[in-house]
Order: sequence, then C-alpha cells, then structure tokens
Amino acid sequence: QVQLVESGGGLVQAGGSLRLSCAASGRTFSHYPMGWFRQAPGKDREFVAAITWSGGNTYYADSVKGRFTISRDNAKNTVSLQMNSLKPEDTAVYYCAARRSTLASIHIYEYEYDYWGQGTQVTVSS
Repeated sequence: QVQLVESGGGLVQAGGSLRLSCAASGRTFSHYPMGWFRQAPGKDREFVAAITWSGGNTYYADSVKGRFTISRDNAKNTVSLQMNSLKPEDTAVYYCAARRSTLASIHIYEYEYDYWGQGTQVTVSS
C-alpha cells in the first residue's frame, strides 16, 4: 500500500507557473505507474498527465500538452507536475494517483488507479 500527499498549489496570474509535488510512502513505489488528475468546481475529474514506473514514457491530455511536464524521482519517492503558461481554465483541485501494478504501462482513466492523494488547490486569475 502507498500513501500520497500533494503540495505546491496556490494562486497565480494567467501566464504564470507552478510546480506541484507528490510525496509517496510505502513499498514498491518505484514500480507503480503514476498520474495527475484535476477537478474543477461542478465538473468531473479529468486526466492531466501520466508516467510509467521507469519514467521512460509520459502521456498528456491535449488541453495541457506543451505546457505541463510530469516527472518522477524514484530515489526520493516523488512525482512532480511542472505547470507553465497557466490559464484560468486550469483552475482546479489537482490530485496525484498511483496504480498497483507490475506492468510498465500508462493509465489515463480514473478507475485504473488504486491510491489517491488529498488534492492541492490551483487557482489561476485572469
């Protein structure tokens, strides 16, 4: 079992940047595929970015492609989301997620993940 805690959210003006971090604890974290999701008020939770257990492959939602970068440091048990050129539509609670799996794979659906952090608020002003 793994525990996830997000941090780094806050208030930023449009065009600015934020870096979110996800601190993980628990066994075999380095072999878990990871992802970031977000949920705006009144909307469904949506996929943002995913990364394989090795960090060799990444995948992004079209809405953030070219602006966001997901990365992981297995030695430090962390996963990050660098967010640049932020837009008001990026305002949401951002969640880190992990899937218990031995496969080197990418997962983009909420139901595919087993563990979730508490979320961190990102607000982008116009």
